[in-house]
Amino acid sequence: QVVGAALSGSLALLADAGHALTDVAGLVVALVAVRLGMRPPTPRHSFGYQRFEVLGALVNAILLLVVGVLVAIEAVQRWGSPPEVRPDLMIAFAAVGLVVNLVGLLVLRQGAKESINVRGAYLEVLGDLLGSVAVVVAGVVLATTGWALADPVASLAIVALILPRAAVLLRQVVHVLLEGTPDAVDLEAVRGHILRADGVEDVHDLHVWELTTGVPVMSAHVVVADEELASCGREGILDRLADCLRDHFDVEHSTFQIEPRSHAEHEGSVHT
Repeated sequence: QVVGAALSGSLALLADAGHALTDVAGLVVALVAVRLGMRPPTPRHSFGYQRFEVLGALVNAILLLVVGVLVAIEAVQRWGSPPEVRPDLMIAFAAVGLVVNLVGLLVLRQGAKESINVRGAYLEVLGDLLGSVAVVVAGVVLATTGWALADPVASLAIVALILPRAAVLLRQVVHVLLEGTPDAVDLEAVRGHILRADGVEDVHDLHVWELTTGVPVMSAHVVVADEELASCGREGILDRLADCLRDHFDVEHSTFQIEPRSHAEHEGSVHT
């Protein structure tokens, strides 16, 4: 596509090539991130390396933003005096990119449902496919009508595909890095389930976040009646709470600090 852009003079084709280049870089980052994320925890990194996947998605989002902004600037500069473009070469090279992107979508489709990192790569390839369609359409318009602005218009159309997707992916990544509550988890529903457990009088310092996509983690301080502790013991209460979280919210990793009512009165005043 870069060669085709040089031969045809098409900015839209060059934009599509730049987008494809970020796709390649993004896929490499995604593969490396997934590979590193499989490494076991160490004393220095006790949670393991699963967040490499999130960092990979962050790199993808930044690459998309950079390409989108650069193409937009060049398209605006060409608007006043569009250069001569060969539509036949535009169409031919864009058609090749279209076929390649279709294959890429089929390969990534299933993984995009399970991983934010692969989802980022999938969205990039999808946008690239739509970009190739835009280049083909622009080439046809240019060939049949001679409208010189078809090329910068197609370039801006590709930018319109790139930037919103990059913004959405960046928002998702930042949400994970800021340890925000996962979209699939209702924090108040979690609190309600814990409070309905036998003997539980209060819950505070309740937090749910994700190490990476699909790996939620939860911690909470749970105030339990002294009589319940005496009859069931901490182990019985912990098992009950962990089973509740696993069954209702698909949270495998949960940490509870069990506090007797008498101890809760001596805790600090700042709770959430």
